[in-house]
Amino acid sequence: MAHGFSAVQWNRLKVWYDLGVMALAGLFMGLFHVVETMALSPGETVHPVQSAIRATGACTFLLLTTTLALGPLARLHRIAAPLLYNRRHLGVTTCLVALAHAGLVLVWYFGFAKLNPALALLVNRPLSLQVSNLPFELAGLAALIILVFMAATSHDYWQKVLSPLRWKRLHMAVYAAYGLIVVHVAFGAMMLQQAGPLTGIILISAATLTVLHLFTGLREVVRERLSERSEQFLPPDSADHWTGPEAWLLVGAPEAIPDGRAVIVSPEYGERIAVFRDGEALYAVTNVCPHQNGPLGEGRIVDGCITCPWHGWQFRPSDGVSPPPFDEKIATYRLRLKNGLLYVRPEPMAPGSQAPVIRISG
Repeated sequence: MAHGFSAVQWNRLKVWYDLGVMALAGLFMGLFHVVETMALSPGETVHPVQSAIRATGACTFLLLTTTLALGPLARLHRIAAPLLYNRRHLGVTTCLVALAHAGLVLVWYFGFAKLNPALALLVNRPLSLQVSNLPFELAGLAALIILVFMAATSHDYWQKVLSPLRWKRLHMAVYAAYGLIVVHVAFGAMMLQQAGPLTGIILISAATLTVLHLFTGLREVVRERLSERSEQFLPPDSADHWTGPEAWLLVGAPEAIPDGRAVIVSPEYGERIAVFRDGEALYAVTNVCPHQNGPLGEGRIVDGCITCPWHGWQFRPSDGVSPPPFDEKIATYRLRLKNGLLYVRPEPMAPGSQAPVIRISG
């Protein structure tokens, strides 16, 4: 969390995560070289550097595809949440492999050019509609620039300086990088003999990722529409009744909320609300984590604190304040029990405000 800043706040999970990512990346590139060598026709050879260039390019594509798939996968099933927890480490690894790929390209193809290798890369192909002359390297260079920017600003320090909303908007450029990498790898593969299957795999992977994001987004829209249709208010003759954005919304039977987890209510106005149950106690907080707008309601209560499923930021459910020494705060909401049903008032209290404690027993 944002109490002071260090390069990496290591823990055992992060160490094993990074070791696992590096081991899998190394294994993939090794298998890539073996498979490529076995696929050669009799009498054909491939230089190890050329094979390493293609292996690092394919690994970059695979890592970035996995990085972008973790978000929707975690929304579809909690089993992907541990991988999402340290996703930025996966993104930084992707950038490092991409830099290795670019370095090998510059050294192998342009290291002995009369021009500076970087300049030679930019002018090595005349503009032409022929596949053999398409400047696919420029797409890769543009993607690399974006990835380096993403990695350099991935730390919480930059999020604090830029604000979470601006930081999130800037980092949406990773999707532009992915599109450029698809173009770069696909057109690069077309220049190889018998590249049809490889190009097909690339395009299928990109299409699958697109469908995954669209399906997850549509699922959220449907769930929100259904939640809005099921909203009910306290009886009009109740002294606790309000209209408009201050109406009390039905959450449901408190016993139906899983212990340690939440249900999410979507009011007509404002942000979604996460209603948590901790044993007999009931709490309501905003569903939006201030870190990267993560869905707090999809997390759980760990050590007495609501824990964001994306990056582990924690907040006390009673007042929305992070445990010491952290000082982040989120909005809380008032709850009411009436006739065995739980209601929430969608007007947020000030971040860090202590909400009245509501218990299932009343």
